[in-house]
Amino acid sequence: MTIFTRGNKNAMDEKISLKAVNHYSEVFASKLATSFFDQHDKITGQQVLGLSEIKQVNLFIVRELMKTWKQESQKLKSPYFDYQSREVKDALATFQNVLSNHIAISKSDFLPLLKKAVSHTLFLVLDPYDFYSETLDSHGQGFIKIEELRNDIKYIKINPAPLEKLLHKLEEKKLDLISGNEAFALLDHILEEVNFTPEDVEGYIVAFSKTEPLIIEKLYESKVENKPKNVVKEPVKVSVATPLSAPVKSTGVNNFQRISRIKDSLTINQKFMFTKMLFNGDFELFSKAIDHLDRLESHQSALTYLEKNFSEWDTESEEYEEFLSLVEKRFS
Repeated sequence: MTIFTRGNKNAMDEKISLKAVNHYSEVFASKLATSFFDQHDKITGQQVLGLSEIKQVNLFIVRELMKTWKQESQKLKSPYFDYQSREVKDALATFQNVLSNHIAISKSDFLPLLKKAVSHTLFLVLDPYDFYSETLDSHGQGFIKIEELRNDIKYIKINPAPLEKLLHKLEEKKLDLISGNEAFALLDHILEEVNFTPEDVEGYIVAFSKTEPLIIEKLYESKVENKPKNVVKEPVKVSVATPLSAPVKSTGVNNFQRISRIKDSLTINQKFMFTKMLFNGDFELFSKAIDHLDRLESHQSALTYLEKNFSEWDTESEEYEEFLSLVEKRFS
C-alpha cells in the first residue's frame, strides 16, 4: 500500500493544503462536538476516550491535556518551597492522576483541542513522513528529551513503527537527551531498515466521513495550479518527446560536487520528499531505486533506467529537478 490512494490522480502533482486540512478539521470538530454537547454540559476524560470512532483523535486530545498539565506544573516555583524534592514530586504525580479522573471541559474550551487533534490525525494518516519530522522538531531548542519523546509516542497508534523503533534505539543507548540532528539521522536509518510503508488510508476516510464527508482530493493543492497566473502549463510527462536526459535547472545542491553514492548524500527531508512526491509514498520502491542507481556505471544508464521505470514523473516539478541533480552529481 502507499499513502496516496486517490483514484487516477497523480499524487506527485499535489501537496497537502494546510488551509484545506484546517477547514475540514474545523467542520468535523464542530459537528462532532455539537452532537455530544447537545446532550452534555461538559465532557469528562472517560468520554473523551470514547468520543470519536477514530481512536487516534481521542488520544491526541488526551495528549494535549497531559501537555497542558505539564506546562502548568512547571510553573510551580517558589523561593520558599522545594518543588524538586522527591516527596513533593511524588505528591504532584498523585495529584495529576487524581486530576486526570476529574476532567471536565466545556464546549468552547474543548473545540480547539478537538480541531487540533483532527488535524494531527489527518497528517499522521496522509503524510506520516512530515508528521515524524514535525514530532522531532516540536521539542525545539535543538535537543530532544527522551522522556518527552516517549510521552509523545505512546499516544501515536497510526503508523507508529518508525518512531517506536527510534525510541527503542535511544533507550538501548541509555540516553536522556539527544540532538535533533542525531535523532533525524537515527530515524533515517530506521526507515531504511524497516522498509516502512504507511497504512492504507481508505478505512480512515470511511471513519471520518461518518461525521463529515472526507474527499481526499480536496485536501491537496495542485502544484500546477499554484504557479503564477501568467504561467499556466500542463504537467510535462516524460516521453520520447521529453526524455529524462533533457537539461534540468540547477538546484544548487552541494554546488554540484561529485558524490560517491546517492544513498549516502540524501538528507532525511529529501528521503521524505522524494518518497512522497516521486514514489507515491512507497519507501521500499524508493530505496530499491536508489540502490539500483548507485550500482550503475554511467549517467546515461541512470537516465535510461529512470525513463523506463518512472516515465510518469513531472519533469517541471522541483522534486524531479532536485532528484536529477543528485543523479548528475553521482556520475559527474
